[in-house]
Amino acid sequence: MNMGDWKWVCRVDDIPVLGSRCIGRPHGMDVAVFRNDCDQVFALLDRCPHKGGPLSQGIVFGTSVACPLHNWTIGMDDGCAKQPDEGCTPKFSVKVEDGAVYLNAVELASLGLDAVKPIAGPARR
Repeated sequence: MNMGDWKWVCRVDDIPVLGSRCIGRPHGMDVAVFRNDCDQVFALLDRCPHKGGPLSQGIVFGTSVACPLHNWTIGMDDGCAKQPDEGCTPKFSVKVEDGAVYLNAVELASLGLDAVKPIAGPARR
């Protein structure tokens, strides 16, 4: 891939340690960019495969994130739920260079565009 295939999204220091930052897209749901305590950076669609919880609000530990809704553990390295739970959320390729975080531009424009935010509360049908 050449540099044209990568989109700068933030600096590593912009992502809290053991936390995340949401990257908006023109189409589709946000992408959650996570940073663990070893300064590894991961990116997933900000939607748990279970009930659509916002993974960006979950607890980061190791290479996993716990969904804030039902505590499902999702691997940030592959986007898949850990046993006994099942399901995956789209994972985005990440490149870190000189403290800058880049996401794959083709994936940003194409992955998870059909996913929608869950509707909660009285408006739900």
